[in-house]
Amino acid sequence: MRVGCPKEIKNHEYRVGLTPGAVREYTAHGHEVLVETGAGAGIGADDNSYRAAGAAIANTAQEVFQKSDMVVKVKEPQPGEWAQLREGQILYTYLHLAPDPEQTKGLLSSGVTAIAYETVTDERGGLPLLAPMSEVAGRLSIQAGATALQKPNGGRGVLLGGVPGVLPAKIAVIGGGVVGLHAARMAVGLGADVTVIDRSIPRLRQLDDIFGGRVHTRYSTVEALEEECFSADLVIGAVLIPGAAAPKLVTREMLSGMKKGAVMVDVAIDQGGCFETSHATTHSDPTYVVDGVIHYCVANMPGAVPVTSTHALNNATLHYGLQLADKGLKALVDDPHLRNGLNVHKGRITNAAVAEALGYELAEPKKVLAA
Repeated sequence: MRVGCPKEIKNHEYRVGLTPGAVREYTAHGHEVLVETGAGAGIGADDNSYRAAGAAIANTAQEVFQKSDMVVKVKEPQPGEWAQLREGQILYTYLHLAPDPEQTKGLLSSGVTAIAYETVTDERGGLPLLAPMSEVAGRLSIQAGATALQKPNGGRGVLLGGVPGVLPAKIAVIGGGVVGLHAARMAVGLGADVTVIDRSIPRLRQLDDIFGGRVHTRYSTVEALEEECFSADLVIGAVLIPGAAAPKLVTREMLSGMKKGAVMVDVAIDQGGCFETSHATTHSDPTYVVDGVIHYCVANMPGAVPVTSTHALNNATLHYGLQLADKGLKALVDDPHLRNGLNVHKGRITNAAVAEALGYELAEPKKVLAA
């Protein structure tokens, strides 16, 4: 199979779908790899490092899309990219289709087979290809929040850890999954006063054990959300429903009760955001203010640390990518966890959460693959 890797074109996206090390693995399996020139510049990998790993270098993204049987990316394809996809081709990347009807239409009309990193599962019910970027985003959310809280950036002027004689910042983390865990871990390390809010009592018990009582845990109700948001200097939105649009847990009305200059970081923005007032921003213009509250809603947060993010992502995606390259669509038939990543196939939606969110008829993956 010929595997292609174009350069990412989303605003300030420096990650790359394949590292030179991953290229070596594909070529060792007998596959051809075509990488767009400059694709690895953001992680310090030049064209020669890809050539040394066995890849051929394409002068344009168009060449990559035209010649590849499988396209490996990081972010969802942009309009100019989905127009180049075709039936019989495999797209392997993050998609986040539920809040993105235009991209969904583009992929459906292309006829491509699109596999979303964020809905591939494992035997424990986890999301192994989403987890590494959730870890990065969770940790980055605290760094971003701490920066936005500084007075020159419009924030309240609060130091997360405080100093002797001055209380630390209060941080509310909404969602106790991978993002929430890593946000809490960073915040606790900086000495902040952290509360994690979640609807799973077993998960709250687990977090209490992990942190040994250094983090407050609270069951999620409207009252609890209001109380924690009103008292917080920094709110982290870390909610995830796999494949589906994120629920709007913090309403516009609640902002009026929050501290002026408080910061909200919406890590769920890829899935539409969990704050009612959220809309996607970019690394070049990451924040905006609503009712005196600063919103940080960058849709590709891990892109800010591309070396860490790219290697972490490739560590997770390589195993499944090799299955697809070795077996083609048969890999989806053979592996139910990889099959859960199938979102679009030959003009049909094959993921239940996406179909429900966007009002499409669901095509059962096994049936469409068999056909």
